[in-house]
Amino acid sequence: MGRRTRSSLLLTFTFIVSFSSLTCPSFSASTDAFVFGGCTQQKYVHDSPFESNLNSLLTSLVNSATYSSYNKYTIMGSSPQDVVYGLYQCRGDLSMPDCATCVARAVSQLSVLCAQTCGGALQLQGCYVKYDNTTFLGVEDKTVVLKKCGPSVGYKTDAMNLRDAVLGGMARTGGAYRVGGSGDVQGVAQCVGDLSAGECQDCLSEAIMRLRSDCGTADYGDMFLAKCYARYTTGGPRAYTKSHSDKSTNDGEKTFAIIIGLLAGVTLLIIFLIFLRKVFGGNGK
Repeated sequence: MGRRTRSSLLLTFTFIVSFSSLTCPSFSASTDAFVFGGCTQQKYVHDSPFESNLNSLLTSLVNSATYSSYNKYTIMGSSPQDVVYGLYQCRGDLSMPDCATCVARAVSQLSVLCAQTCGGALQLQGCYVKYDNTTFLGVEDKTVVLKKCGPSVGYKTDAMNLRDAVLGGMARTGGAYRVGGSGDVQGVAQCVGDLSAGECQDCLSEAIMRLRSDCGTADYGDMFLAKCYARYTTGGPRAYTKSHSDKSTNDGEKTFAIIIGLLAGVTLLIIFLIFLRKVFGGNGK
């Protein structure tokens, strides 16, 4: 297998992103909603050592996501062309069960999207998975993979000042996962876990700068670079953090709590009636 060039990966990414963005909303309540995906053009041979190593890598990613929100692997082969590199990254606010579910679905979709290709990447709302036969682990990459800007709302001074304040706050905040909000403006940003703190800051600063300049007065914006992303919304309803996106889960928990409360009340009532029956029954003898 010959090495593929970086440009071929970017061309394939661009095609899939452009096609998919016609139908996919910018934000979604579902953590497994498609954001973008791409594959290399180079193919591997069926039943080859590389395919065996790739299957081992993808299995490791799925298993690891049950206890860690990020991990990376290198599966060595008997020859250099059989080596495969991979990682996954869950959104910083996801619980471990949600992370595991998201990564499992991403791997399943990636296996279809990039069938028999030597490299592929898939971003869902809640997680990111990538593998390749050329190492990318620990390499900072600020290539723009996806940019989406909502419709312009005109220059509303208050809204734009809030937007800029939220983005500025996320740019200054430390850590790989950052959230911010003020009024109806919400923002989220995250680096892939293989970057150093300095590389993460550099990547997020670039993403936020591009987001602010490229999306102008848009009511929402997404800027996904190869190793980090930044997003914002000024509309309120387009929520992308767990506290907003898991409304159905929260409603289910509330319903469950109500049912438990009712059952407890009924149980206490039955015990009280039995007690009264014993008291009055004893007095009647």
